[in-house]
Amino acid sequence: MNPSHIQHSHQQQALAPGNLAKDPICGMMVDKSTALSQERGGRRYYFCSDTCLRTFVSPERELKALKTRVTIALTGVLALALLRAGAFIALAAGATLLTWAPIPALPWFTWGIWLFLLVTPVQFIGGWSFYKGAWNAIRTRNINMDFLIALGTSVAYFYSVAVLFFPDVLPVKVAERDVYFEVSAVIIAFVLLGRYMEEIIKKKSSAAVRRLLDLKPAIAHVVRDGQEVDLPAESVMAGELLIVKPGEKIPTDGQISEGRTTVDESMLTGESMPVDKHPGSAVIGGTLNGSGVFSFKASRIGADTALAQIIRMVEEAQASTAQIQRLADQVTGYFVPAVVAVALLSLVGWSLAGSFAQGLLAFIAVLIISCPCALGVATPAALMVGVGKGADNGILIRGGEVLERAEKLGTVVFDKTGTITRGEPNVTDLIALGTALENEVLMLAAAVESGSEHPLGAAIVRAAAHRGIRLPKAGAIQGIAGHGIQGNVDGQEIRLGNRRLFARQGIATDIAEPHLIRLEADGKTCMLVGAGERLLGVIAVADTIKPEAAEAIAALQASGIEVVLLSGDNRRTAEAVARQVGIERVIAEVLPDDKAAVIRQLQGDGQVVAMVGDGVNDAPALATADIGIAIGSGSDVAKETGGIILLKNDVRDVVTAIRLSRATMVKIKQNLFWAFIYNSIGIPIAAFGLLNPIIAAAAMALSSLSVIANSALLKRARIGLSQNAGT
Repeated sequence: MNPSHIQHSHQQQALAPGNLAKDPICGMMVDKSTALSQERGGRRYYFCSDTCLRTFVSPERELKALKTRVTIALTGVLALALLRAGAFIALAAGATLLTWAPIPALPWFTWGIWLFLLVTPVQFIGGWSFYKGAWNAIRTRNINMDFLIALGTSVAYFYSVAVLFFPDVLPVKVAERDVYFEVSAVIIAFVLLGRYMEEIIKKKSSAAVRRLLDLKPAIAHVVRDGQEVDLPAESVMAGELLIVKPGEKIPTDGQISEGRTTVDESMLTGESMPVDKHPGSAVIGGTLNGSGVFSFKASRIGADTALAQIIRMVEEAQASTAQIQRLADQVTGYFVPAVVAVALLSLVGWSLAGSFAQGLLAFIAVLIISCPCALGVATPAALMVGVGKGADNGILIRGGEVLERAEKLGTVVFDKTGTITRGEPNVTDLIALGTALENEVLMLAAAVESGSEHPLGAAIVRAAAHRGIRLPKAGAIQGIAGHGIQGNVDGQEIRLGNRRLFARQGIATDIAEPHLIRLEADGKTCMLVGAGERLLGVIAVADTIKPEAAEAIAALQASGIEVVLLSGDNRRTAEAVARQVGIERVIAEVLPDDKAAVIRQLQGDGQVVAMVGDGVNDAPALATADIGIAIGSGSDVAKETGGIILLKNDVRDVVTAIRLSRATMVKIKQNLFWAFIYNSIGIPIAAFGLLNPIIAAAAMALSSLSVIANSALLKRARIGLSQNAGT
């Protein structure tokens, strides 16, 4: 750990909201000006205690140290139980403990001395982390739960020491049997055991970031000075040429220069099928190469890679705060001083009533039962699991506020091109007229378009290649603006275009008109194909709809969400697409710059609005919406402006993301409810002397553990549609 990253400051500042930060480990609110801090990935995190900081920096080492302290504490408590059992056995036999003990001749080894010897290691070795945390809390003026535990157990321990060794200094007459060593030891053991179990559950629940970190390869094959050399992946520089062999992880982001392969991107995007890669294809660092060998040029390295950005987004989202947590944070800020005051009042009240011992127990019980652990971890625990579950399925959620808005979502606006549709035109219909054959019509059209860069022409050439049609050579190619294209194939004049192109040549198109009307009503672009004076057929091209779009729309509407289609295309085409996927409300012919204004108008109707787009042209609308949901590939993460990013190009993940957001918010509300109830009921019971401190410690540990366990159940939630229904 770099000491320069840890800051200690003793300047007193007003605890304005901007000065407060949440401890990402325990959830306590701390003052930034005095708290311990650590920087990671360009972001600074603040901690209430050295224990939380060490857990953040070295979780495995701290978990091992915590296990050691738990072992010491439980061993001490077990020894106390055996000693107590031995005493009962001896008494039942009519003897005393001293006559039963192996060294009865030593007058110092009384019952209290045995307790003192067994509890002292538990108090100062097992409970050392509480003392260290309490000292940091006092020094940085951020009173935390370590302070409450250290204060409560220390009062029990040192009071017992005074009873045992200095009874004359106490204000009341006491006997050796009035010691509370066991109370102190059992409290420490229960709290440590609860924390250890919490960390075990957290470790399992937060595995998403660790899995992403494990994707980073250690070695890269770099071409330098014409030679292939193996170097640490961290030393790769942008622009360098790298070689990836079969079965290896890709070291960094880049673009393939030579070779073909398939790449497994499932760990990063959740996409189960390997993706074909060829020269010019983008590759993402951390993904797994298949059986091919290829070379690629590094484009992004280090913190700029898609994997590094995804890890940073997940970490920041897991450490974020939902608005619902702010009430709990405000309460926690005043909670600890109030608890200490209530504990002191209990001690004074019972002492005035003539029962100092009962007052002492009430004092300890109030301090222990009131530890705001459950309140502190209520939101972070659920966020950690929810965000991690999303990352496992290729869904990146930027923070708690996004989750909270999703719960109140009323309208989802979909961009058409690239979101509902595939984003590129494809041949959808091929109609031969008269005696012509379909393949003949497609062959002649593709021959004329074979050298064209127009998207419609490219779609026709792809369709011919898909059918395995060999294209003849075309010559005298001539594009006619606003009409189409024509050329010469095997001595025939071939024309491909709209009605106006054929009208110029006096060629009748009446026979094709019924087909044109029908296809154009579906929003398709139709092209007539002719040879000489003959009309051969009709080719319809459209931006085809993603097969899963209708299922996603139906699922959203079934949950009571209104769905709107927003498009810059003409109304007829937009409405045709909307009919096919089941969307009733269409807003068409909207310029890209005006889409944000449409979102604001929908928000003006009092709706919480989500915008779903490809994250590039739709960036202003995504940023304007209450929730921006960007659909894009893993390599485009840096460009996305959405609050939710879907790494897979699957519209069904919109439904999954919303369901996950709502399920996470349900867990947060459940956690906060039980945490508030626990403290609200527990403190008065303890103050009135009706709660044994040992039971209070068990209840406190159990409350935090229940919050963590309840959050962990989120991993089993069924939130997906058909492709990930088991997630």
